[in-house]
Amino acid sequence: MAESKTNIFNQTGLRTVNVMPSHSSPFGKTSDMRSADGAMVPTGAELLNVVGFLESLNAEIDTTLEPTAPNPYLNMSLYLLRSHLEARIVTASALVSASAVPYATAVRKLAEMKEAGLIEQRPRSRNGKSFSLHPSQTLLSRWTQLADRIQRLAVNRFNGTGGSDSGEEYYFGGSYMESQATIHPPQVLPEPLKLSGGLRILVHGDPTFMVMENLKLQFEQVIGAKINQRAFSIDRLREETLRNAARPTSRYDLIAVDLPWIGEFVEKGVLLPLDSVMDVQRLDPSDFHTAGWRAAHWGGRPYGVPSQTTPELLFYRRDWFAAAGLEPPATTDQLLTAARALNDPRRGRYGIAWNAARGTALGHTFMMTCADFGQPIVEMPGIAGGYDCDALADGPATVTIDTPKALEAAEYLKALLEFSPPDILSMSWYERVRPYAAGKIAMAYGYTLLAPYFELDVGSPAHGQTGYLPHPAGPQGAPLAPVGGYVLGIPANISPERTEDAVQALVAFTSPAAQKLYIQNGSRTAPRYSVGADPEVRRLSPIFEAVDSMSWRDELQFWPRPPIPQISEIIRICGHEMHDMLRGIITPQEALKRAQSAAESAIAN
Repeated sequence: MAESKTNIFNQTGLRTVNVMPSHSSPFGKTSDMRSADGAMVPTGAELLNVVGFLESLNAEIDTTLEPTAPNPYLNMSLYLLRSHLEARIVTASALVSASAVPYATAVRKLAEMKEAGLIEQRPRSRNGKSFSLHPSQTLLSRWTQLADRIQRLAVNRFNGTGGSDSGEEYYFGGSYMESQATIHPPQVLPEPLKLSGGLRILVHGDPTFMVMENLKLQFEQVIGAKINQRAFSIDRLREETLRNAARPTSRYDLIAVDLPWIGEFVEKGVLLPLDSVMDVQRLDPSDFHTAGWRAAHWGGRPYGVPSQTTPELLFYRRDWFAAAGLEPPATTDQLLTAARALNDPRRGRYGIAWNAARGTALGHTFMMTCADFGQPIVEMPGIAGGYDCDALADGPATVTIDTPKALEAAEYLKALLEFSPPDILSMSWYERVRPYAAGKIAMAYGYTLLAPYFELDVGSPAHGQTGYLPHPAGPQGAPLAPVGGYVLGIPANISPERTEDAVQALVAFTSPAAQKLYIQNGSRTAPRYSVGADPEVRRLSPIFEAVDSMSWRDELQFWPRPPIPQISEIIRICGHEMHDMLRGIITPQEALKRAQSAAESAIAN
């Protein structure tokens, strides 16, 4: 993938969810957006939709009832909330004007709202003479709860007695108790970041980071500074990160780091240890999925904050399985049986799609398949759930590629070929999910971040018909959901005067409020337990409940791709040797022997 600032969803014709208000309904229920299970879902933030509803209701009342009197508290609150959610700067004069009462009265009411802790102001100039106004956390919290109550009251009053399906679905989908756990929209920083040239971020060109790009205006308001984001394909991202580390001063304030790169980047001095520049407890580490948080460490120290925790799962067509009388596969043998039963090339249907393209893509697949059969690619002590990566920083790793379990994994990949599309050997990250979304594939191995290709496309045959499973296990393995994704880290060569602001931005971008906003706008990654448990998030996709359940069962693991310094080279080696094996050029035994030897040389050098 070339460097890009274009939304990947738009390249495929999919829609991204928008935080702007829906014009077709005051509650955001449009005719063309549904959750993965087929239920109607909002196309934007529910709070903003309720703000729009109250603005319209206010206008109707004011023009219908005479005499009438404006409510300055309500008018200013609605204006402030809309501006905050639409990333527009609010000045005191603008808020006074929005009050719809005489100037002196408005100024007094504004002062009362500030004194009550409902409005915060942030300097806009160095001398502090000009400032912007923003809703406080108290105001956001109260209005989030009010939005939930207004929606339920309207549904109950106007639909509840009529027994409509939409009314019942919404009522049981959102209770008052649930609203107490709802994560509120991001709040602006008390002080704007003072970064010359704005905040500079280097990221991967995947759907979640492209969602961040689409939300740039919102986050520029949150941090009070311009945001400049560059996006690269996975291999080019690594190359640019290493080039940047060789520069006297970093061109970036934050960089996205693929989980397996952590060891290499730490050993090469690419990343700052976070505990050297901040109180790590500010991040609330216990809220992150355990595997995602542990994967951000090397030698016991954190070097990044999970921005995406996206396990690779097995997507499967529930309707096809039901029609064929098949159970969801829990083992590799069951998967092969299902793939055989559902494979029908004459009708353009195939059993399974997976990463089989030469190089990086297939290298990742081989390592994760070895893990499915209980075989790590380097020696590690066993622990509950698999293997412990903590000691990998202590010394050179011992390669374990040429083993009986790895041979089983290689032969399993060869067996998959029979039930795969004809172009399987050129399929990589997105190519494996596109035909699944198009209704041509029964099963696909895919990261959760790729689920929007069918979850957000109501025209996809897989929309509302997809089940999510951990990787089926080999005879000596256990069900696993290998953790992928990225952490955001701070370059070691960042200018010292930019470090403090980079930390502030890091905390803001990885907060529960920010991660929920990504999901509301199309992302399907939730690194935090609190975000995955949020009732509004749960209504958007069953994937979050599925991933949380896997995490609690210790199925989310990052050891299948151990973050040793040589991992990128070993991934490349495995991806080339296994590709020759799949093409029939060499036997599985020869492929493993070659990969073992080349990997040992990579570690020795």
